[in-house]
Amino acid sequence: MKVGFIGLGNVGGKLAGSLLRNGMDVTVRDLDRAVAQPFLDQGAAWADSPAAMASSCDVVITCLPSPAASAAVMEADDGLLAGFSDGNIWMEMSTTDEAEVKRLGAKVQATGAAAVDCPVSGGCHRADTGNISIFAGCEREVFERILPLLKHLGRRILHTGPLGTASVLKVMTNYLATANLLTCCEALVTAKAAGMDLNTTYEAIKISSGTSFVHETESQVILNGSRDISFTMDLVSKDIGLFQAIADRAGVPLEISPLLIDIFKDGEAKYGPREWSPNIIRRLEDATGLSITAPGFPAQMSDDEPEEEGYEVVPNRG
Repeated sequence: MKVGFIGLGNVGGKLAGSLLRNGMDVTVRDLDRAVAQPFLDQGAAWADSPAAMASSCDVVITCLPSPAASAAVMEADDGLLAGFSDGNIWMEMSTTDEAEVKRLGAKVQATGAAAVDCPVSGGCHRADTGNISIFAGCEREVFERILPLLKHLGRRILHTGPLGTASVLKVMTNYLATANLLTCCEALVTAKAAGMDLNTTYEAIKISSGTSFVHETESQVILNGSRDISFTMDLVSKDIGLFQAIADRAGVPLEISPLLIDIFKDGEAKYGPREWSPNIIRRLEDATGLSITAPGFPAQMSDDEPEEEGYEVVPNRG
């Protein structure tokens, strides 16, 4: 199977690296060819255009920062649509809008190709080791075709239903992670203000009902002071905005979501859209004059689980 990969950023680059590490035949493309050079040095081929990639690869993966970026790659004169034909598969691994992935997916299907939305979840450190989780929205027959490839990219793989379902679940999980990040920030600042030792506070949360994946990862880089989780405030705003849009279309009167959006928009205005997302805690540090750091925590997260072949997660239906 020949695999094309467009978008070699914080997440995409690590996913493409997993394919190369597992001996896949990979062709890459990025707006910045210099970003692609390390992959070319490892044996990847270069595509001069998305259309050229689509016509020479069995599967094309896009992992891009926004729905607009995916649309541009797909619909440009030399875009993917110009190269797709019967038998191709488009895998959209970006975090995107359900309605938009369905719109582009219909255009892909009109060429005879198949479309899958398959975003990832679990952090850049797990993308780097092939241990990240993957949602896949597509027809079951298409899922079976790409499952061997997905097993190289991630560990826990969930077929979520038809095209678009994976994107709904992805922005939902990112919304939950954002809510957890903000409550972790409030908990750590309040503990410091109450005179608690932050190393002890971290462990108390970790061994209690208050723990979470977000606490056990992002709280560590907060306490280190680096706040580097390889994910920025503008991307958080995009993702929780996409979740709000789903709720709005469904007529669900959310109460917490609009507040999260306001908090991150304020963080972007104060610290810049490309600031690391855990540095949202600075709003509370600035308001209280407290520094929420402690010794012994890493500047970046790393995955200490050994890489293992992925497997399908099957929902319990009773």
